Amino acid sequence: MKNSPEPLEISPSEWLSINQFLLEMKKINSLCVSVYYPYGKGKETISLLQESKRKESTERIEREIEKRIAKLRENPSSLGKFTKTLCIFGWIKNGKINIREMGTSKQLPYIYMVSKRPYIKPFHDILKINYDVILVTLDQKCARVQKFHGSQIVSESKLRIDLQGRHKKGGQSQGRFLRARQTKIHVFFKKVANRVKKLDSNSEIILLGGNGQGKTEFFGELDSDLVKKCRFVKNLSFSTSISDIHKKIIHHLYQYRRKYVAEIIEKYEKLVKEGLTAKRNDVIYKALKLGAVDTLIVSADYHSNSQFKTIMKMLEIAKNTSAKIEFAVSPKILKKLEINDSVLAILRYRIK
Repeated sequence: MKNSPEPLEISPSEWLSINQFLLEMKKINSLCVSVYYPYGKGKETISLLQESKRKESTERIEREIEKRIAKLRENPSSLGKFTKTLCIFGWIKNGKINIREMGTSKQLPYIYMVSKRPYIKPFHDILKINYDVILVTLDQKCARVQKFHGSQIVSESKLRIDLQGRHKKGGQSQGRFLRARQTKIHVFFKKVANRVKKLDSNSEIILLGGNGQGKTEFFGELDSDLVKKCRFVKNLSFSTSISDIHKKIIHHLYQYRRKYVAEIIEKYEKLVKEGLTAKRNDVIYKALKLGAVDTLIVSADYHSNSQFKTIMKMLEIAKNTSAKIEFAVSPKILKKLEINDSVLAILRYRIK
């Protein structure tokens, strides 16, 4: 019997745990060494750390990370047998070196980076961590509006109206009743839409669900900016468990990310003729040194080729020159662009 293929999307329980871990990492506001490496590649990672020459304070952190990697090699069971990537962060606070690590069942890129804060972008791009999402659950009488940052609910509102379901009399009285009822629903949905707009400062997507036709009627009350972000969610009600809610959020974030990367690739292809792109590693390396790179597009599994050390250095330069880094996961996009042994760059200006 064949083993079933590994699910592409992360499980809600692991997503929850990683969100909680990275919530703590985001509080760190000091120079940090971030190391991601494939499970079983600890020895190679230690060699990589030892090859580099950094200032003394950074090398102190690196030596502690090396010790931690060695301990993980000796006793890996504590991280779980399904761990594919180990992630270690090291920083100095009040003169003391702090080390935190975490394992994930998903493959993340090989990272060795020294930056002003912990480098967590791969979690965001690949595992859909730390996104802002608005979830609206409603019918014609009740609404719940929740804003999530990752797995954490940062704002929640509940609204409702008294709405009579039937009118026993017929004729003109029945018609007036139905018009008044529909007006009341319209006003209610407008109030809910205003609440959503007030919360929508930086959300990537708005998820909309609920029993009955209320959600489709409410959709018509949203302005054009909110409509662009809105996605309908199946099988969502006021009684849906938080675990199932997380699962639905994760699923729609994966869809959102695929569309987002496709748009970046489309932009890259349009700029090729204008000379505002680069594909060769040596050209991109030079452009990064000049601060000419706007966006660096990198295969999530670039570490499987011979260029990974060069690309790793490019990632650090990009991070420290404010270039945007986007990790591509889709096999279709990777095959189309042939970037497993190189990266792509969108440039701020032409370079000679």
